[in-house]
Amino acid sequence: MALGSDIKGSVKTALAIGAAVLVALIAGGVLLYPHIMPGSKGDAAANGTEAPQSALSAYAKGSLTRLSAPVDLVPAPDQAFVDRDGKAVTFADFRGKVVVVNLWAMWCAPCRTEMPTLATLAAAYEGTDLLVLPVNVDSEDGAIADAKSFIDVHEPLPFYSEKTFRLPFLFPESGKMPQTILLDRQGRIRATFAGEADWASAEARALVDALLAES
Repeated sequence: MALGSDIKGSVKTALAIGAAVLVALIAGGVLLYPHIMPGSKGDAAANGTEAPQSALSAYAKGSLTRLSAPVDLVPAPDQAFVDRDGKAVTFADFRGKVVVVNLWAMWCAPCRTEMPTLATLAAAYEGTDLLVLPVNVDSEDGAIADAKSFIDVHEPLPFYSEKTFRLPFLFPESGKMPQTILLDRQGRIRATFAGEADWASAEARALVDALLAES
């Protein structure tokens, strides 16, 4: 009888540990990849809670399926960040250009995976009014140094840094990584995307072309 009780106790303990591990894995997924968890654009649409979308939502296809293009236009936040030389800038400094803002970090694997496509986009539009603006949000000096080395092999992308990790929470896709935001020439948020995408794709270029075509 004692042996049977020990076995039952061991089984209960194992089940409890397994349940705890499962909860931890799910929680980790929500933290690191919130764009694929409940609350995504697809879930909002299914629940009838999605914000009204502008004509730019026509480009929400292919790798940009989760693109959001709200009708209500708001300016980009005035949170300062710095360039490679430590000079402080804000998004207002880039008005007059269509800006593809990409918030990324070295600890974010999808961020690093999509970076070559952003470099390809930037190279394809050199000499135009398009600016691809990656902003690194790592906070530790060592990670920032690694980020500089990483961005240097993805020419012609520039290096910018915002080490307080505030920027990802100031845009509509609050806290999600990677996060890409398209600003028009007036510095207004026209489209947002959470998660990895192919920014060298035909749909991405069509989206950029639509914004460049605006007067």
